[in-house]
Parts: sequence; C-alpha cells; structure tokens
Amino acid sequence: EAAREAILNYGVGCTGSRFLNGTLDIHIKLEEELAHFTEKPAALAFSTGFQANLGAIASLVGKDDVVLTDRRNHASIFDGCRLAYGKTVKFNHNDMPDLARVISGIPHKTGKLIVTDGVYSMEGTIANLPQVVDLARQHRARVMVDEAHGVGVLGAGGRGACEYHGVLHDVDLIMGTFSKSFASIGGFLAGEEDIIAWIKHKARAMIFSAALPPPAVATVLKCLEIVRSEPERREQVLANARRLKEGLRSSGFNVGDSETPIIPVVVGKDEDCLMLWKILFERGVFTNPVLSPATPPGWALLRVSCMATHTPEMLDRALEIFQDVGKRTQFCPGNN
Repeated sequence: EAAREAILNYGVGCTGSRFLNGTLDIHIKLEEELAHFTEKPAALAFSTGFQANLGAIASLVGKDDVVLTDRRNHASIFDGCRLAYGKTVKFNHNDMPDLARVISGIPHKTGKLIVTDGVYSMEGTIANLPQVVDLARQHRARVMVDEAHGVGVLGAGGRGACEYHGVLHDVDLIMGTFSKSFASIGGFLAGEEDIIAWIKHKARAMIFSAALPPPAVATVLKCLEIVRSEPERREQVLANARRLKEGLRSSGFNVGDSETPIIPVVVGKDEDCLMLWKILFERGVFTNPVLSPATPPGWALLRVSCMATHTPEMLDRALEIFQDVGKRTQFCPGNN
C-alpha cells in the first residue's frame, strides 16, 4: 500500500542521480529514519547494497591506507577493495588470532579499515564483532560492518549483529541492504556526519547512479516502521529457523553452525548440489544452489532461508521432502 501511494504521489522513478534531479523529500526522510534506527548521526541511501559497499570502501581507503577483509566477505566488499587505491589484506574467516596477526604487521600510524560481514551470507553464522572492535582499538583501526543479513532480524531492536553483540556504538560504519528484511532494493551506510558527508561527495557509485525509485523508498520506510512496532516477527523468524535447522540436522544433513534464518545444507560437489536443488524444486521446495567462488571449492551448498510467515505446517512439509529426497537419491543425509 505504501509503494502504491508513492507511485501516485511521485511516479515510478526519479530519472536522475541524487545530485541532479534525483533527491525527493522521501529520500531525505528515509536517511533521517535510518540514522535514527541505527543510532548513528547520519545515513546515506544507495541504489543497491552492492553500490553501498563499493562506494564506501573505494572512497575511504586512500593510497597509503590498508583495508582488512574477511576471506568470506560478500563479493561487493572485495570489489570495493579492488577499486580502492590502498592495499587489501585478507584474514582467515572469522579468525580473530589471524586478524590479530595481520593487523600487527601494519605500521601503527597507517590508516586501517577492518571490513566484515555481520552475518555471513552463506553460512548464516555471526561475526565475532566484540573481538574485531577490541583489535581495532588496539591498532588504531576503524570498523565497517555489512549488516545485509542482520538488520531486521538480530538484536533487541532488529538493528543487526552489532546490536546483538552490544557493539552498535563502537562500530564506525554500518552498511545494510533493502533487498532482505526490507522487501525492496537499495542499500545504505550509517555513521558519523563527516564520514557520511565524505562518502556522499566522493563515492562514484552514488554520484553517477540514478536515485532509488519512490515506491522502493516508501516500502523501506514502511518496513522500518514494522521492524520497530512488530518485534514478534523477529521472534517468529528465529523460532522458525531453529525448527528448520534442528529438523534438517536430526535428519542427518550437514547444516554447519548457522545462528540465523540462513541455513546452509552442505552438499560438496557443484554438480551434486545442482542436482539436489533441481529435485527439491520439482518437489515444491525452493532453495538457492551456491557454488564456487561463492563458497570454497568442494563446499557447494544449498542455502535454505525461512521467513516469519512460514507456518509450522509449511516447515514440516519441507522437512518431509528433504528427508524423502535424501533417502531416495544418492544424496543420503550424513554422507556429504
């Protein structure tokens, strides 16, 4: 309803960038609401989440700076690192001793930005943000967290992994997307006013892209309202995730250590993963097949996601199909 009303009031698109004819009053309102929601002084909306990561990293990391990135961060983070003039250093996945090792080798006065997913998009695990923040303090580094899969789901107020871990005010820059919990498309950054102002005037990914269309902006604003006013949805999606994960694990499937509504079913070979995806799809269960390079070689998986609106009957039916397919095919649960 909010999207339809926005179309009637503003039309379907802005036909220009934010600095030209692309800024409407609802864009400004959205950024104000995002800043308030994330408890940061300022926020900036992008046309996609991918562009938010690209714009932030490329504009912040100068030629004498270093960006440290988890090896399993989202592809948009790595592309942002490639566009930055500074040096990129990778650390092992969610491995704090390895992060401590690599950051210790960087001169103290060098500008350092640690970038990590808050929730890892394939495993469904949560980053060790308290230790990331501690290491950043010790080594004079800044921290940027990609909350694409955390916002709207984790934390007492749905603010993501940073709130979940109690480090919301210790993280310098929070990034998020609108294509997950916010049922639309787009992305945002939230942080100190001077940081956001710098990115706004330096990030080519924003300066030279068309602005978010009005119905998308209106959808996100309404979703923010729902996140604040209906916490029972977060409780339900997490309860559904526990039910689904426990059911898959008890059936013998390898679901890793997921702590969120993203549940990986590890298969192994790419061709086996695609075959299992096809069989499940034909039986009425939709999953996402994830292959290398999105996963390490030999670690292909089906990404299973649940929503607050999934009923117990739906989840039980999905589990029955998984169990039956596992028994009837070469993908015997527990053998992958």
